[in-house]
Order: sequence, then C-alpha cells, then structure tokens
Amino acid sequence: MLDAVSSNSSQFRLQITPPNHRHHNHRCSAATLNFPRRRNLIASSLPPPSSNYISQAILSQKFPEGSPSSANDSANPLPKPLTSSVASKSDGSRLRVAYQGVNGAYSELAAETAYPNCEAVPCDQFDTAFEALERWLVDRAVLPIENSLGGSIHRNYDLLLRHRLHIVGEVKLPIRHCLLANPGVKIEELKRVLSHPQALAQCEHTLAKFGVTREAVDDTAGAAKFVAFNKLKDAGAVASAAAARIYGLNVLAEDIQDDSDNVTRFLMLAREPIIPGSDRPFKTSIVFSHTEGPGALFKALAVFALRHINLTKIESRPLRNSNNGSSKCFDYLFYLDFEASMADPNAQNALRHLGVMSVISFS
Repeated sequence: MLDAVSSNSSQFRLQITPPNHRHHNHRCSAATLNFPRRRNLIASSLPPPSSNYISQAILSQKFPEGSPSSANDSANPLPKPLTSSVASKSDGSRLRVAYQGVNGAYSELAAETAYPNCEAVPCDQFDTAFEALERWLVDRAVLPIENSLGGSIHRNYDLLLRHRLHIVGEVKLPIRHCLLANPGVKIEELKRVLSHPQALAQCEHTLAKFGVTREAVDDTAGAAKFVAFNKLKDAGAVASAAAARIYGLNVLAEDIQDDSDNVTRFLMLAREPIIPGSDRPFKTSIVFSHTEGPGALFKALAVFALRHINLTKIESRPLRNSNNGSSKCFDYLFYLDFEASMADPNAQNALRHLGVMSVISFS
C-alpha cells in the first residue's frame, strides 16, 4: 500500500499484488508503504495462555526486546522495505504466521500454503491476528478477504484501513467442504449440523437433502472440535478433511458444497512493505473517497480506462466520521483493484491524475 497525504490531510492508500486467474493455491508478491496510523490498543489483566493460541488477552504485552518497535519511533519511523523477491520467497520456515480460527481451519491451510514450513498460530478473531502481527507476537498473518461465492469479507477490509500493516502477497484456496461426525454415527442419525454461516449457506441444498437442522457457529474447524469434544451422536459438522483428521471424526460425505467453484482469496500481511517490480504482472489495490456530484465516480474510474488499465474489483465501505466531523451519513470509501505495477509509469500517472482531480478528496 502506498499512502499519500493530500493538502487537506486526507489519505490515499494503495497496494500492489501480482494477479492470478487460476482457481488453485497460489502465492504472489505485493508492495505496501504506509504512513504512521493511530493504533487501537487492547489492554487486559489476563495472563497469556500456555498454548500457541492467541486471544485478545495477550495483546497488551510489550514488543519483544530489540525489535524495531521497541525502539524510539523517531529514530526509525518507518520499517525497512522488502524487495519483491524476498517477500515472495517460498520458504516459510521459522516464520510464525497468524490466522483466524482453530487448528484445522481453512485459514490454517492457507497460511501453510502461503508459507510452507511455517508455525501457524491460531487467533480467536480477525482483530486479534492484526494486533498480534502489529505487536511482533507473530511474523506474518494470512487472512481471508474474498470468497468467490460469498463475496467480500468486509471486516477485514475495514481492519486493513485501521492498522499499520502491509500486504505482501495473496493465496487462492479452493474450499472443499466435508460432512463430519463422530465414529459410528451415520448420516441418517444426524439431526443437526454445525458450521460457519457461510459454509452452511454454501452447502444449503445438500444439507436440505439430508433433512438436518443447520446451526451457525464461529468457524468450521471450531464446529468439528465441538462435535468431537462433546462426543455428539446426533450432530455433525461441515468442515475440512484436515479438521476430521485432527479431531478424530469420520468423513460421511465429501465435496458437499453446492457449487464446485468455491475459492477464497487470502491476503498475506507483514509489518514491512515491499517494493513493486516490473519483472512480473502485478495487481494494485487502492482505497479512495470522492466529493459528491454527477459523474464523480465515473471520472475517478476514467483515469484507468484512459490508460487501458484493467479494473478487476470495486468495493464500497461506509466512510466513518472523521475527527473534524466532515463526513456524513452515506459517504463511502471505494476499494479498487487493477492490473498494473506501481513501477509502471502508466500506473503512476493514473494515480497522479486521480489525486489531483477536483472530485477526489482522499481519505
């Protein structure tokens, strides 16, 4: 992300990642540069748990001794940038990578795909993973941003804007749901099935054929863990085959999603930015706001069309009230993805054009 501050102190944000149009596991590089942001600190008097699981309780602990963030901020105000070759390095050994959920979650598989041989660290909430990375409790985070069937994960869009972190790549993971149950339990004995609301929705027609009641819980692997630990005989879970292995459940049915084209895109986050290159295709993501008026959004998007830059996604999110109260109800931020590297003068000119247009006020 490249943040630039305009004359009215509003902000513009940018991120670069190489594109991927294939529906399978994929790693790619990205570049982000951020201006300092105010952080939302979470304090707690609870002691840290003994396991690797990170909950919000331990986010109040200090930066590790000797880490850049433990030093005076004025001495080193910005982290040292990474090169795209370093950020996309396939060897993830010795890296602690945060993900949301428990062991067996699809996010854990995405983390291990993005960083092979890493130590995957579960976190109870998306916010917790962001905070853990920001406070040097982990080295990277891998979090979902978009599903091909369910759409955008809005919470993580909002958290990206709130935290001083950088996107250094992405991974696309096919989601293959399984119906799990305790050993000896048959499908016809199930009365209810537990899982994440989105997973239940993605298997709606299949579960209807089984005649079971659907119950929503926080995550897929958590549902599998609950069924296993409570030795439930009338309940199953929709989760991954990995969750079945971890919690000792049987797979009663595989690939029960209603649509086989079910892929989730995960972002790879780091504290340090990388520098975009021109040695491969890149995808760039920006977030901006604009003033009201006829054709304002059209004019903003036209800066890319005029330069034959392909747009791949646009997403709007409510613009929160600013400190000076300048924003109002139904003002929006726009997240935009396009296929170009910021090392490309054409892309630089497009963003320069976007920045100086009278209809744009950066936020």
